Amino acid sequence: MHPETNRYNEAQSPADRGLCSLLAGEIECALPEAENKLWHGHPVWFLDGNPVVGYSKLKRCVRLLFWSGQSFPTPRLQPEGKFKAAEARNVASAQVDIGRLGLWLVEAREIQWDYRNLV
Repeated sequence: MHPETNRYNEAQSPADRGLCSLLAGEIECALPEAENKLWHGHPVWFLDGNPVVGYSKLKRCVRLLFWSGQSFPTPRLQPEGKFKAAEARNVASAQVDIGRLGLWLVEAREIQWDYRNLV
């Protein structure tokens, strides 16, 4: 994991720190080949230069974002933005469905809109 991602996680409140660390660990485990860096101030993982998953602290939750998530067959992601992104919002580590997260991470590798070359 990128040192900036660790610093981002450490800067959160204790409850949010645990949630961010959980998400980062699951993403790293499922996508070990992905490049991780802070992008627009938030941890994001890229496959071949294409953003696939990331998270950010919002006022009342941590948002997990999949750039191509609207195309995933596994349910419970909510559309976000004007392209194909979708999100899940969590307020505590206990809310994270690890099994579903694992399916979304497999789908993130397999289903990718080409954001890198989007004009």
